[in-house]
Amino acid sequence: MSAAMLIARRELLAYVRSPLGASVVAAALLVDGIYFYWKGLTEKLVSAQVLQEFFYGASGTTMVAAIVLSMRLLAEERQLGTLTLLNTSPVRDGEIIVGKFISAFGILAVMTLLTLYMPLLIFVNGKVSVAHIAVGYLGLLLLGAACIAIGLFASALAKSQVVAAIVGVVILVPLLLLWVVARAVDPPLNTFLSALALHHENYRPFMVGILELRAVAFYLAVTYFFLLAATKTLEARRWR
Repeated sequence: MSAAMLIARRELLAYVRSPLGASVVAAALLVDGIYFYWKGLTEKLVSAQVLQEFFYGASGTTMVAAIVLSMRLLAEERQLGTLTLLNTSPVRDGEIIVGKFISAFGILAVMTLLTLYMPLLIFVNGKVSVAHIAVGYLGLLLLGAACIAIGLFASALAKSQVVAAIVGVVILVPLLLLWVVARAVDPPLNTFLSALALHHENYRPFMVGILELRAVAFYLAVTYFFLLAATKTLEARRWR
C-alpha cells in the first residue's frame, strides 16, 4: 500500500497545482451556497426540512464534482503518454487504482467538509440534530466515493478526459434512473431495480438522518465493484 499512497500524494499535488481542483471545489461551494440560501431563507420550511433539502441539493453537486475530478485520473496519463511509465514500474494495477481513488476522494472530502458551515447556520434560528448532520455527511461521502469509482472506471476505458467524462455520465445516469424503471415493471423486479438505484432509495435515509446499514453496504459494494472493474481494465490494457 505504500506505492498506492505515493501515487495518491502525487495526484493530490497535481490537483493542488492545477486549476481543476480549486475550480471544482469553488463551483460546488457556490452552487451549494445558492441552493441553501434559496431553500433556507426564501421558503417556509422547518429546520429539519431545510437540512434535508440541503443534503438533497449537495448530492447533485457531489456527483458532478466526482465525475469531473475522476475523469483525468487515467485518461490524462494516457494522453500524456505517462501511463506506460506506470505500467512498466514495479507497481501493481490495484495500487494504481487505489492511489488515484484516494486522491480524488480526498479532494471531494475536503469540498464536502467545507460546506459544514451551512447546516451549522441552522442552529442560529432553528434546532437540528447533530446526528442528522453526521449521517447526512456520511451519505454524501459514500455517494461521492461510489461516483468517483464510476468515473475512475470510465477514465480507465477512455483515451481522453472528455470521453471519460461522457462515459462516466452514461454509466451514472442509468443508475440514477433505475427507480423510474422500477415503477414501470411488476414485482419482484421493481423491488430489485429500486434497490439498485444509486440515489433515490439508497440515499434518502441519509437525507432524513437515518443510518441504514443496507444503504452503507450498497455504496461500499458499488465503490468496490467499479474499482475492481477499473483494475481489470487496466490489467487488460497492460497485457494488450
